Amino acid sequence: MRTIQVVNVRWFNATAWYGVALAECLQKAGHETIVAGLSGTPPLDAARKRGLDTVELPFNSNAPAGIARCWHGMKALVRAFRPDVVNCHRGEAFILWAFLKKKHGFALVRTRGDRRLPRNSFVNRWLYRHASDAVIATNSLMARHLSGVMGVPNAKLSTILGGVDTSRFHPDSVQRVHMRQAYGYGDEDVVMGLLGRMDEVKGIRETICALAKARAMDPRAQHLKLLIIGFESQHSVQDVARWSQENGLGPLGDAVKVTGRVESPEAVINALDFGILSSLGSEAIARAALEIMASRVPLISSTTGVMPDLIPATFSFPPGDTGAMAQRMVAMLDTGRREELACVCEAKITRGRLRLNDFLEDTLAVYDRITGQHHV
Repeated sequence: MRTIQVVNVRWFNATAWYGVALAECLQKAGHETIVAGLSGTPPLDAARKRGLDTVELPFNSNAPAGIARCWHGMKALVRAFRPDVVNCHRGEAFILWAFLKKKHGFALVRTRGDRRLPRNSFVNRWLYRHASDAVIATNSLMARHLSGVMGVPNAKLSTILGGVDTSRFHPDSVQRVHMRQAYGYGDEDVVMGLLGRMDEVKGIRETICALAKARAMDPRAQHLKLLIIGFESQHSVQDVARWSQENGLGPLGDAVKVTGRVESPEAVINALDFGILSSLGSEAIARAALEIMASRVPLISSTTGVMPDLIPATFSFPPGDTGAMAQRMVAMLDTGRREELACVCEAKITRGRLRLNDFLEDTLAVYDRITGQHHV
């Protein structure tokens, strides 16, 4: 099968990761794949590093000249490559693909991995119901909106959360010892980890506030430490240091530490006793959550985006609710509760079809259905 994965995203966010990871899985399985995107952007750089062919086009341009250049480039690409499937991971230029489909006969897929729900407009209804041969939602919340509000027929709609590379992200007792020593944690410390870039939406400030509340709730929480496995973005290390001081947690390096950018997050994850995902409104795709869960590290989470698909309500909290977050932190001080949640996370990965090969098989099943081919 020949596919084009359209990943016209300006930065390497979860949507871009989903599209590039899928392209790599398809290519490794023998399905010729091109990643199409925006010139000079991290998603195309990531695709090239994985050995994938790429095409640069101005998909997001609103200028007449840019749209014309994009249209001619798309036509040339389709004529040269002759795709069986074009899978669009963003909405820009999707209508142009719909027009091209009429002449060239490829199957058109819209994967909706954005946290924003699509507007119920006439054009959107036509694109999702009629122009698309299949629609893939990356979480149940989006799937319910597409079905109930947008009227996408159930026969066209699939929910595929993505997948994690379990050959890379898995429990590693040797790395656990090494990483805990490297970051200065003792056996008595209970290390809570937050994985992701340091953006407002990730809820880092709220996590620090909740940690202070947890310490006031239970004397055992004096041993609770926060390790932020991430790098500066909207917020800086200085911001984190200030929040730590303001909440009575001491200078950076005492209760709260920041790793900065790390080359092997899978190693650092193994240092954790549990993970926390405190996002305030993102997580339409849960890359960080899957990486933590695949490492058999228990994960507590806010109820945003895809997370209710992954974590039971008893281990979750409303976004931004620092009191509820603190209660979940205190619960994780109990080794029995941590082991219970670790088992839940492990089972979700293995039985919930959340490994890379599951991701590939479930997507190929959609492609097979709309093309009449058989690869699964």
